[in-house]
Amino acid sequence: MKTDKVIELDSQYILQTYGRPGFVLERGNGVYLFDLDGNRYLDFVSGLAVNAFGYGDYDVLKAIEEQAGQLMHVSNLYHTLPSTRLARTLVEGSFADRVFFCNSGTEAWEAALKFSRKWGNTVAGGKNRFISMNNSFHGRTIGSISTTGQPKYHQGFEPLLPGVDFADFNDLASVEALVTDETCAVLVEPIQAEGGIHVGTDEFLQGLRKLCDDKGMLLVFDEIQVGMGRTGSMWAYQQYGVEPDIMTLAKALGGGLPIGATLMKQHVADAIKPGDHAATFGANPVVANVALTVMDKLQADGLLDDIAAKGEHLRNRLEKLQQRWPEQISEIRGRGLIQGAVVTDRAPADYLTAFRARDILVAPCGTDVVRFLPPLVVEKDQIDEVVDVFDEILRQS
Repeated sequence: MKTDKVIELDSQYILQTYGRPGFVLERGNGVYLFDLDGNRYLDFVSGLAVNAFGYGDYDVLKAIEEQAGQLMHVSNLYHTLPSTRLARTLVEGSFADRVFFCNSGTEAWEAALKFSRKWGNTVAGGKNRFISMNNSFHGRTIGSISTTGQPKYHQGFEPLLPGVDFADFNDLASVEALVTDETCAVLVEPIQAEGGIHVGTDEFLQGLRKLCDDKGMLLVFDEIQVGMGRTGSMWAYQQYGVEPDIMTLAKALGGGLPIGATLMKQHVADAIKPGDHAATFGANPVVANVALTVMDKLQADGLLDDIAAKGEHLRNRLEKLQQRWPEQISEIRGRGLIQGAVVTDRAPADYLTAFRARDILVAPCGTDVVRFLPPLVVEKDQIDEVVDVFDEILRQS
């Protein structure tokens, strides 16, 4: 089927909630994507941090094939081996004692909200308010947008979930000012990804941990985009010397297949009883087997150090570009292999178009950031290629 026909059918049958470019992706290999017309694109979006090992990874495909041939789905009415093994791997490799499995990041966040309120209303004596952060992003369901500190996601969907207050990211005093006897949890991304790649400071996240301990509140981290090795450590929280009470995961965990996970400490799990929450497709055996493979690959000797080194290389190259073009780039933000260039001369969408014209895919975030989010297996020469093209685009602007 030709490109024009596919796009015509898309516009006819699919709810138009996305603005997509005028090509149709057909297949992928490594860090490259190919469209129906045979064009090849160097992918620095990686499915929005989902395709950690790029496209066609042998181990991921093998995990899908092996498990699909044995057992694809039985629901959570029954025990399955992949889900149990995955839960053990996640618990033993993190702060957590228990895991709840679902299908996406926004579902994992919904579970975190429910578990926090159940804990607050039972264990903590009737606490049920949240403090979230301005400029945050937690998903598209009603609970998730209600705790997302960007009004553009609220418009037209009111009334939102009550009981949510918003503080300023990296401003501990603004959080402290909102705490009441009804506050059950503080909600935060260690790095605000969709909000523009704002990196949390040590003082802020460590201060939140102490504040929650002092006031009897939960600290809830959203690592849906920045967990799973993206920042150069397995979990972003490990770089701050703090542990949350609850943490949400998704994206890279499934290696390209949909999965979400809500990790928690035992004192939170003790508040949750059978029947309190469920997900029919949660820990689907095929996806769970792939997630096990992803975890095994991330834990291989030297991989996280390699990711950190490539992230530093990307940042150094972008910072040199910012120094060369200060009137077009005001700042470089990020950590590891999630980096953003704050552009000041035109909209990020204009840069995306210019990159696509040169067969490179990047993504926007916030209102003024060009985001670089390559697969974790990207090579340094591919990083150099993208930054060199960025330099060319800036030179011609």
